[in-house]
This record gives sequence, C-alpha cells and structure tokens, in this order.
Amino acid sequence: QVQLVESGGGLVQPGGSLRLSCAASGTIYSITVMGWYRQAPGKERELVATITSGGITNYPDSVKGRFTISRDNAKNTVYLQMNSLKPEDTAVYYCNAYVNWRDRWGQGTQVTVSS
Repeated sequence: QVQLVESGGGLVQPGGSLRLSCAASGTIYSITVMGWYRQAPGKERELVATITSGGITNYPDSVKGRFTISRDNAKNTVYLQMNSLKPEDTAVYYCNAYVNWRDRWGQGTQVTVSS
C-alpha cells in the first residue's frame, strides 16, 4: 500500500518561512510528477507547485519567487520551501504524486499565516 505522509505545517507570522516535506512509502516502482496543492476554507483546491522526476518545476504566479519545490528521488520525498508567507497562503496543503502509475494524495497539513 503506497502512502504519502506530509510534515512541517504549522503557525507562522507574515513574512516568515516554513518547509513542508512529503515522503512516499510502500512498494514503489515508479514516481513521476510530484507536487503540492492547497485548499483554503470555502475555496477550491489549487496548484502550488509541481516537479518532474527530471527536476522541471512549475509554479502559479501567486507563489512564484516565494516558494521552491525540490525532491530527493533516492528518498522518494518532495519538499516545499515557503518564504515571505502571507495571510492568503493559509490553507491545508496536500502532497500529490503519480506513484506506480496512479495519482496519490497525502492527508494534508495545515499552514496558518497570522500575527
């Protein structure tokens, strides 16, 4: 059974930083694209960042220049470094990965940006 387990969420002041991690576990034959999405209360889930197995990244304009996605293929882990956080970044952040030719989701981790 493949699982994605996130960690690193929490409460941070505006302008602060957080680093999220997501590790894939279980019997893994293939992981292609990994990424992060978020969902704020009353809003739809939205893309935050993606990264291919070759390291090609993609960000929406809302986080470009502030967030950095990276991955360690040997550890089946993806990271999200979030800097210059704003209150509008408050959301549940979900890890996503295409593992063993299926789309997988983590359970989500809360990120709250507030003074």
